[in-house]
Amino acid sequence: MTARTTQAILPVRLPRLGATLARGVRAGRWLFATGLNGAVPGIGLPPSVTGGRSPLAGEPPCKREARALFANAREVLDAAGVGFADCVRIDQYYVGAYAVDPYHEVRREIFAGRIPPSTSNLHRAMPYPGQTQEVQLVAAVPDGEFRAEHLGIATSWSIHASSGYSPALAAGEFLFVPGQTAEARDTALGPLDPEARMPHGHLWKGTPIKLETRFIVEQKLKPSLAAAGASLDDVVKAQVYLRDRADVPAFNEAWRAAFPVPPATAIIPTATPGFIVADGRIEINTISVRQKAAQRVVENGSTVALRAGDLVFLSGLMASDPDGLLADVDEDSQAPFAAIPIKDQVHAIASRAQSLCRQAGADLANLVRLQLFLTDLAELAPAIEAWSSALDGLPLPLSAIGVDWLPVPGTRILADIWVHAP
Repeated sequence: MTARTTQAILPVRLPRLGATLARGVRAGRWLFATGLNGAVPGIGLPPSVTGGRSPLAGEPPCKREARALFANAREVLDAAGVGFADCVRIDQYYVGAYAVDPYHEVRREIFAGRIPPSTSNLHRAMPYPGQTQEVQLVAAVPDGEFRAEHLGIATSWSIHASSGYSPALAAGEFLFVPGQTAEARDTALGPLDPEARMPHGHLWKGTPIKLETRFIVEQKLKPSLAAAGASLDDVVKAQVYLRDRADVPAFNEAWRAAFPVPPATAIIPTATPGFIVADGRIEINTISVRQKAAQRVVENGSTVALRAGDLVFLSGLMASDPDGLLADVDEDSQAPFAAIPIKDQVHAIASRAQSLCRQAGADLANLVRLQLFLTDLAELAPAIEAWSSALDGLPLPLSAIGVDWLPVPGTRILADIWVHAP
């Protein structure tokens, strides 16, 4: 029997699905809070957020939603014995740019000027009606010298006061830097940096996604890592947010040029526009482990799982192989009632994830983060049922986001999976 090294924090039972959600997961020296939002878990946005019969009274709705979100986050952190000062990374998704500034106003209050490295981008849809914000948090549980340490490194770009996040943060051997876009280093020359955009008036002098990717890697990521005592060789996990499905092949070429053996990488679709710069095509966030060898599971020249320190990161998983969608996981036009394709795809992903975890010396039962990106959020309920079944009813540290496309035709769900492996 697998030794459990994780503890669900404030689990919420969904009786009609026979499944349980984990509002947080304590895993050794880490606390993961996945799928944070302003809703009452499993119920929806309360009147204190929606405004009930008087929705325009009081603070703007998105600001009320942010307050409820951080109140929920505080409950999880308190239950695990940590606080906002212990957070090492925060990822934010929004359904529209209108939600960002109200959220930022509340975030600055909550973190009191010590905001961890941050990622923010826009997405098509979220599970609860009226929901505009979804957040993922990681916190370090202080123990001796292991704690969140903000690094005051110099950057080649300016961090706007409305964001105010830390340029780098260390926790033990782990290093966190903010998500990076091709926003201009000098705002007078922007919004996209001159090095990241096609020359004005030219139809061909470079490939836009390659220009942005190379710029982010060479002019933002590498200098940030170097200032913090690390390099590209230390990157173990990347989440790559792409606006356009057609950019995937060219991005992969540029990514492989930067990383001959890439880190565990998930390509995640955004809305259009998707980033702080309306014309931007990509944002990249990374986790690095300084001066510590990582155990990789490599297939076809790509890292599909990577163990670093006490965590295992998987590349983004779909019910696919190099030839495309797996057999027997899509609808049968002759007998559409004979299967539930989303459940078949979830079980295929879970089986693959367990195999990769075991190759990396871990077990999927010690799941700490499960981010799901679905082409149809109406399929979330059966997807939750399938994940609960695949994990023998263990509480799911789950976030779900609706997207317009996935890299492999016919796939309905992308999973980004992190696992504890002490």
